[in-house]
Amino acid sequence: MKIIFVEDDPVNRRVLRAMVEQSDSTLDEAENALRGLEMIERNSYDLVLMDLRMPGMDGMTAIRKIRERGDAKANLPIIVVTADTAPDIRANCMAGGADELIMKPVAMAKLFDVIAKTMLAKGAAVAL
Repeated sequence: MKIIFVEDDPVNRRVLRAMVEQSDSTLDEAENALRGLEMIERNSYDLVLMDLRMPGMDGMTAIRKIRERGDAKANLPIIVVTADTAPDIRANCMAGGADELIMKPVAMAKLFDVIAKTMLAKGAAVAL
């Protein structure tokens, strides 16, 4: 599985990379939402992991831009990875086009479980 992680914090990217490297998946990293959108435009991904709070464009805006595409990439599975604990964060993310949400700090077992459930719900093959 080819995954892109859109996250401005290099430590968070490094931690998630170490987790994904425990599987058969590959991980590309984008340090902000604009770069993530550029990479999604140029590459083929099976899954997007998206932070919400980033300088410039936030994650929810990036998710909306992905969902508004007129091609198959508009249906990419998107999991929000956030430390935002607002009571309505989950509902807002789902209403904004996310498929699932996982809270930081991310535990490897939880990450793989959420990825598997999200991919299955989208009718996609799961190969972690």
